[in-house]
Amino acid sequence: MCQEITRARHAEIRQLRWMRCTSLLEGLTLVLLVFVAVPLKHLAGYNLATATMGPIHGMAFLLYIWMLMQTVALFGWRRSETLRLVLCAFIPFGAFANERWLKRKEAELASAN
Repeated sequence: MCQEITRARHAEIRQLRWMRCTSLLEGLTLVLLVFVAVPLKHLAGYNLATATMGPIHGMAFLLYIWMLMQTVALFGWRRSETLRLVLCAFIPFGAFANERWLKRKEAELASAN
């Protein structure tokens, strides 16, 4: 029984690490899109910036949402936690706040061992 709990805890910690990486990827692509690609398009007429960065961010966002759905389904997070993680994904630099929150949650699980 104790071994099963430890395995489950390790699985959740591993999932949280993936969530942190995905959150950073999604946040970085959003910042690049909003603060680099869009100004290049509108101020310098460089349309290729958004044509390239837009789909990259779209894929990173879909990966983040998929990872979040997987994490919530596997570990039964509260709605408030899930809503926070979704809303922060729409705000530039919000993903970095999510990453810190996920890191604290991971540390709490690791210290419970």
